[in-house]
Amino acid sequence: MAQYTPPLRDMQFVLHELFNVVDELKAMPAHAEIDADTINAVLEEGGKFASQVTAPLNQIGDEQGCKLDPATHEVATPKGFKEAYQQYIEGGWPALAADPAYGGQGLPIVVNQCLYEMLNSANQAWTMYPGLSHGAYEALHAHGTPEQKKTYLPRLVSGQWTGTMCLTEAHCGTDLGLLRTKAEPQADGTYRITGNKIFISAGEHDMAENIVHLVLARLPDAPQGSKGISLFIVPKFLVTPEGRIGARNGVYCGGLEHKMGIHGNATAQIVLEGAIGTLVGEPNKGLQAMFVMMNAARLGVGMQSLGLTEVAYQNATAYAKDRIQMRSLSGAKATDKPADPIIVHPDVRKMLLTARAYAEGGRAFAIWTALQIDKELSSSDEDERKDGADLVALATPIVKAFLTDNAWIATSHCMQVFGGHGYIREWGMEQFVRDARINMIYEGTNTIQSLDLLGRKVLADNGAKLKKFGKLVRDFVEEEGVDEAMQEFVNPLADLGEKVTKLTTEIGMKAFQNADEVGAAAVDYLRVCGHLVFAYFWARMAKVALAKAASGDPFYKAKLATARFYFAKLLPETASLIRTARAGAKPMMDVEESLF
Repeated sequence: MAQYTPPLRDMQFVLHELFNVVDELKAMPAHAEIDADTINAVLEEGGKFASQVTAPLNQIGDEQGCKLDPATHEVATPKGFKEAYQQYIEGGWPALAADPAYGGQGLPIVVNQCLYEMLNSANQAWTMYPGLSHGAYEALHAHGTPEQKKTYLPRLVSGQWTGTMCLTEAHCGTDLGLLRTKAEPQADGTYRITGNKIFISAGEHDMAENIVHLVLARLPDAPQGSKGISLFIVPKFLVTPEGRIGARNGVYCGGLEHKMGIHGNATAQIVLEGAIGTLVGEPNKGLQAMFVMMNAARLGVGMQSLGLTEVAYQNATAYAKDRIQMRSLSGAKATDKPADPIIVHPDVRKMLLTARAYAEGGRAFAIWTALQIDKELSSSDEDERKDGADLVALATPIVKAFLTDNAWIATSHCMQVFGGHGYIREWGMEQFVRDARINMIYEGTNTIQSLDLLGRKVLADNGAKLKKFGKLVRDFVEEEGVDEAMQEFVNPLADLGEKVTKLTTEIGMKAFQNADEVGAAAVDYLRVCGHLVFAYFWARMAKVALAKAASGDPFYKAKLATARFYFAKLLPETASLIRTARAGAKPMMDVEESLF
């Protein structure tokens, strides 16, 4: 069975040495009392919960899956899931970054993000239950009425109730403008909702006493398309005015999807038969309200893949140091053994270092993004809030798509390190690969994220958001350009920054003539931007590591080695990506449909 050790040392490096988050947070009134000891203590305890409570359930959840009782429509989660969730509640973990006005602890988002990385490394399927609840909390916190907040938020914050997002339907996929679920107004101000939803993660389970479904549906006079969608709260059990559990609502699980991975999470087909719901926000503006939860989910999926990248790397490294196979090409290294450990072989090291570079680069990017969310929500400076919001908007599709693509690469590499044993269930590696694959699909496929980045976040505002990140890169390059020791990191970073600017302009000009040019270039473009982000953070990490290399701490030596590997072996991918992005739409769109 796979093992997991929380990467606390690297988290502390990123939080305190790279970003000096305490100083950043202290400038925000809501976090003025925060200190490094508190952050470290919280993450240490969170790491214990992840590694000791949920990690041992990961393989069990994969093997047992969830079971639906067709007579009662109730779903039983795998052995130990319910008990682990109760421990999670008792530890106060659901409340970590929630509003104190509703029972939350009010800690920064950046701390919660680190917790979720560890939970996802330990057990992605289990973590999806509380993860979706936090997204539902955020949507209702932003758009709920005072009565809705009073009723639902304290129970979501405590973990007493969980939440879901009921978006798509069998004929919709990502195109939510096609949804057909109906909401009929009632005399008492509620709505009767009827329809069918699919792919609802954590849609039914036995871990909490109530499930709060956030459901997209159409009012009778709604416009067609996405402009006619409204958002409703539809609880599994109706809630009395005093906030107590009432009668069973007309919403139930009609089936469970039989999936490639994340077997421990109940991916439900949800049936609504005149279910009673209440409107969230304004009529026909439900998609805007739901985007709060959708964006939180997209960042959460990035955390899922970051977690899988880290745990796969840890297990593959341990195996490579222990497994002996053949001799090193440059001569025997373990002369006391009949063969050398496979970590002596260059390609094994390449696979391991790829996973490590993507894990540590992804961690820096994810923590930085969470810090921008804290600035957006809590800064006392209006300009800083605006900049934070713009940078988060730009980063969100990159976090979702680049980190999940990288996890697919990394987990596949790490399984390969095990050779034939990687294919065998008992080692746990093939589960990481299966679980990682869905992350590239749900919460908007990675192509959708790429279109969002290039079309909405870059071209739609003439590159204003991209220029804000570009300024961070240019300022760093100007500051460090005179340092000879930093040239190996600064020069390729500066070069890529210039190429991204030129590529963006070129695609924008083509798009004026033919919108398909955006679709043809978007996936390659996002990956180029992902490498720009990683190059920036790897250069910054290298700067810190160089400054502390004289300490003799092997941590900094390893950090520098990984930075050099990233710039030498992974960043050059951008050359081919830029070339294929420039190739445009013609090679695809000129092929007649009959030729497929």
